[in-house]
Amino acid sequence: MLDYVALAILVIVALVLFYGIIAIHDIPYEIAKHRNHPQQDAIHVAGWISLFTLHVLWPFLWIWATLYREDRGWGFGAHKAELDEGRLAALEREVAELKAALHASRTPEAVSAPPPELPTPTDSKQEH
Repeated sequence: MLDYVALAILVIVALVLFYGIIAIHDIPYEIAKHRNHPQQDAIHVAGWISLFTLHVLWPFLWIWATLYREDRGWGFGAHKAELDEGRLAALEREVAELKAALHASRTPEAVSAPPPELPTPTDSKQEH
């Protein structure tokens, strides 16, 4: 009787370990899917390959999956929002300067003055 109980326990432990290892190998893929990682399919395939290499690749897959975040990309350099705010401020300054220059050029003297003469292509040929 104890032989059958021991055999049942051994089979249950083997099944739990087998399915546990398969579930563990999928953790980096689940992280990548949650973060909308652009290479989540590659991480999933590498996780299955890691099963056959005794999970040697698994720590690297975990790192690869956690490096990317949708709100800040790969996380290198400044945040995108900070860059966008800086660009927006620079563009607003440039627009204000252009408006001021346009307003200054629309004085009554500038409006009534004739436009400057531009050389025509035939004039430049005759000078040579």
